[in-house]
Amino acid sequence: MKATPTAISDVIVIEPKVFGDARGFFYESFNQNAFNQATGLEVVFVQDNHSRSSKGVLRGLHYQLPPHAQGKLVRVTRGAVFDVAVDIRKSSPTFGKWVGEELSEANSRQMWIPPGFAHGFLVLSDTADFLYKTTNYYAATHERSIAWSDPSLGIQWPCEGEPVLSQKDQSSPMLTAAELFE
Repeated sequence: MKATPTAISDVIVIEPKVFGDARGFFYESFNQNAFNQATGLEVVFVQDNHSRSSKGVLRGLHYQLPPHAQGKLVRVTRGAVFDVAVDIRKSSPTFGKWVGEELSEANSRQMWIPPGFAHGFLVLSDTADFLYKTTNYYAATHERSIAWSDPSLGIQWPCEGEPVLSQKDQSSPMLTAAELFE
């Protein structure tokens, strides 16, 4: 497993070793010891989630506030997405900055998004199956979101036209009006 910090060093791209031949492929999608050693982190995952979305669907930017903040280890098992993490820790030197990475079934990349970051993704393929592990359970009362199109963030989404959004994501506040992490 290879772990590479992004431009925001707390967000890490994980590349598992994939063994392939004419029959197909095999890789460990998660190994706690390898994750800890590669990242230098010791996190415990408590929940796995799986979503399927169509091309042009944008989910995000979502997060949970303390004491239910979540770290996420995200990956794609079918299709491709443009995955984004936004630093929403007001005390951070990278507050309001974002990083994006294409995650796909072809590249097998994963991304570690620690607590204190908003997360979202845009589906690039006809459909995409998106899987993620979380370090805390879902807590609707602590769930928040930020507008995907907030001009202060300047996220360069690779959209062809307007993305498909949920009602909730259509009404997300701008960063300046959102509840954030200290």
